[in-house]
Amino acid sequence: MNTDANTTITAGTARTGNALLDAGSAEAEIAAIQQVVATVQHAQANELVEEFVGLFRADAIWTTGHGKLLRGREEIAEFTRTVLPGAVVGSGSTAVYEVVHVFFLRPDVAAVKVRQRYLDGGGGQVGEEGSPLYVMAKEDGRWLLTACQNTVVRGS
Repeated sequence: MNTDANTTITAGTARTGNALLDAGSAEAEIAAIQQVVATVQHAQANELVEEFVGLFRADAIWTTGHGKLLRGREEIAEFTRTVLPGAVVGSGSTAVYEVVHVFFLRPDVAAVKVRQRYLDGGGGQVGEEGSPLYVMAKEDGRWLLTACQNTVVRGS
């Protein structure tokens, strides 16, 4: 993975956008961030509410794809408990999340652009694509979702 501060990287990889981290550190942090996004995918695919909610800071904010603002882990949990169970398992589709851009605002704060697609059992896209933005903060050695916005890509 190329993490040169001034290099544009193609989808599926990421770039730092600035020289806050050396290449080795940036690569390790990007891998850790990608693991959080992979855990989002795993939690969604398996309808694991607590695993999903555990990825958020206690005071996080999340704006859903329909524009509903959720404040704090408890409100995020309450919402997720009502919408996630039954949404994926048995639906015949699965959500796939791909990190397409990472911009470090500080060494411990990153804006992470994600591509979200829903695929049927044969790998074909179902419905519209999502374009979430996750602002993540590293606390006690762990990257956490801090301020997130889900956006539907119309006509995708």
